[in-house]
Amino acid sequence: MPAQAVASDLVDRVRRRLAAEAAAPTADNVARVMRAEPGVFGPETVLAVVDQVRRDTAGAGPLEPLLVEPGVTDVLVNGTRGVYVDRGQGLEPVPVGFGGDDEVRRLAQRLASLAGRRLDDASPWVDARLPDGTRLHAVLAPIAHPGTVISLRVPSRRSFSLDDLIAAGALGPDGAEVLRGLLASRAAFVISGGTGTGKTTLLSALLAEVPVDERLVVVEDAAELRPDHAHVVALESRPANVEGRGEVTLRDLVRQALRMRPDRLVVGEVRGAEVVDLLAALNTGHEGGCGTIHANSAADVPARFEALALSAGLPREAVHAQLAAGLDAVIHLGRGPDGRRAVDHLGVLRVGPSGVVECVPAVTFDGLRGVRSGPGHEVLRAVLGRRRAV
Repeated sequence: MPAQAVASDLVDRVRRRLAAEAAAPTADNVARVMRAEPGVFGPETVLAVVDQVRRDTAGAGPLEPLLVEPGVTDVLVNGTRGVYVDRGQGLEPVPVGFGGDDEVRRLAQRLASLAGRRLDDASPWVDARLPDGTRLHAVLAPIAHPGTVISLRVPSRRSFSLDDLIAAGALGPDGAEVLRGLLASRAAFVISGGTGTGKTTLLSALLAEVPVDERLVVVEDAAELRPDHAHVVALESRPANVEGRGEVTLRDLVRQALRMRPDRLVVGEVRGAEVVDLLAALNTGHEGGCGTIHANSAADVPARFEALALSAGLPREAVHAQLAAGLDAVIHLGRGPDGRRAVDHLGVLRVGPSGVVECVPAVTFDGLRGVRSGPGHEVLRAVLGRRRAV
């Protein structure tokens, strides 16, 4: 039997016997167990079984090579129907397979246990961070179809600079100067975009441009921001334990961050009741605050803030009044037809006739060809003029 063709049922039998004996999947133990199997196995087959059993009992199993592959940002498992990765150019299938949904389920449950979370029929989904920083989301079958679904978001293993993003084609030199001007003006801004568009990467690159004598206090659900900056204090939320105790929410952390003398308050992702405290902070002298938010375009960001704040009990009029007074700009990221991520446009906020805040395009980023002015350009000039002009 060639090593690359090891039968899954043989691996399953070896795994079960090792588990029954509480034996480690060493070469000696696997060889001993395989001697009880019918047939004769050569050294290559034994080593292949050792490798497979180890992958199935530690780490991310067959997904482990994908998680450490340079450039991979997401690994997605659609039951037994396929595994996909995102290397920055959209999703693409990879030749990794599972023998059945039971195997996918075991992997999902093992990863959840590594994160200290529960995943079973009574609690069929999990959203957690693994010890290496990888973001795990999983939903068990039959809730998920066509089987257990696993989504892994791989944290960046390096901090990107604006120059790196220019080199990657995500931003042109002229666009980078506009963003540097936004930072220098200490304007409050959010970065919007869909999942996987590079919001965290861009925010980290921008924070690296903040003067070294400023203190950054970063609040996140999962520690993903790694700005190359000399003075960063990070706070990370925590879910409740199995007894329902010990939860620390983003809203709790935003309140604590405001007492830590931040020069800039950074909320990794605004997605819940913490929006109320963030808006309050932006309206009480905390300049330069920033964060990310999910939205289809910069124009949709005020409505997104409104929905989040209303669910937290803040009246609509108060939401828009605080947005108008506290938030200056929205940087929107998108994906091109080829799947590449890029900074798309920057919008500024203005109050409409009804008192509702609108976000209007100020500049559109056209890659290496520069930036094009929009109807909000004069407002942006005024914002940047606090320290410098466009």
